[in-house]
Amino acid sequence: YINAFGQMNVEKKIERITTSKRPEAKEEEEGSTSKAPSEAAMRRERIVRRAALELKHGMNVNLGIGMPTLASNHLPEGVKVMLQSENGLLGMGPYPYPGEQNADLINAGKETVTTLPGSSIFSSGESFSMIRGSHIDVTILGALEVAENGDLANWVIPGKMVKGMGGAMDLVSCGSRVVVTTDHCSKKGASKILKSCSLPLTGKGIVDLIITDLAVFEVDKEKGELVLTEIAEGVTLEELASKTEATYRVADDLQTMRAAAA
Repeated sequence: YINAFGQMNVEKKIERITTSKRPEAKEEEEGSTSKAPSEAAMRRERIVRRAALELKHGMNVNLGIGMPTLASNHLPEGVKVMLQSENGLLGMGPYPYPGEQNADLINAGKETVTTLPGSSIFSSGESFSMIRGSHIDVTILGALEVAENGDLANWVIPGKMVKGMGGAMDLVSCGSRVVVTTDHCSKKGASKILKSCSLPLTGKGIVDLIITDLAVFEVDKEKGELVLTEIAEGVTLEELASKTEATYRVADDLQTMRAAAA
C-alpha cells in the first residue's frame, strides 16, 4: 500500500545517552587529584564487585537497570559472558565513547550500548522466548524489598507513576538463578530485608541470593529462610541484626564478604 518512501534527515532522539570514558580520559583523571568516592559510591562498589563473582564463563546473563549493570565491569580474568537485553540483543557490549552513540542501539533501560563480535539482534518477541525458554543462566536485579522466603518486590511503589513492570516478572520466573543487589537499608534507614514484603510482588519465592552492602544471604527455599554466608569487613553480627527485619540463620562457615578484583 506504499506509493513512495524517502530517507528522513531528522536526527533520532536518544532518551538516555550513556557513554564510557576514553582510555586517555581515564589516565588523565587518574593522574589528577580527584575527590574521594562518596559513601554511597563505596557501598555500590562493594555490592557490584561481589555480584561479579556470580558470573561464570560462558553464561547468558541478564543484568537489570542501575547497579546490576555495573557487575559486568568487574568480571574475573578469563571470564566471558553473553549479556542479554529484553528488547532484543544478545552479546551486549560496553557503553559507547562520547560521539559514537547510535540511537538504534539501546538496552532495555533505554541506555546507549554497543555490540561485540558475535552479537545477535532480534525482536523483543524472540528475546522473551529466550527468557521463557530458560536460556538465561543468571539474572541480577535490584530490589525495593526482599522477604526471608525469597519473595521480591522491585517494580512499583503504589501512588508513584510507573510505565510498567518490564521484563522483571518473566526473568524471575524463567528458572534462571536470581541474584538481588541492593542497599541493606532504605534512604530513611529502614531495612529492605524483611519478614514479608509490603509492596506489590514481582515474584514469589524466586530469589536465590541477596547481596547488600553489609552481607550476603543465600535463600534456603526448602525451609523458607535466609542463611547468612558472608558479612562485610568491619560489620558486626550485632549491627547486622539491628538492621535486618528478616529472621536468618548464621552459616557455620561464615566468612568475610568476597569481591572481584577492582
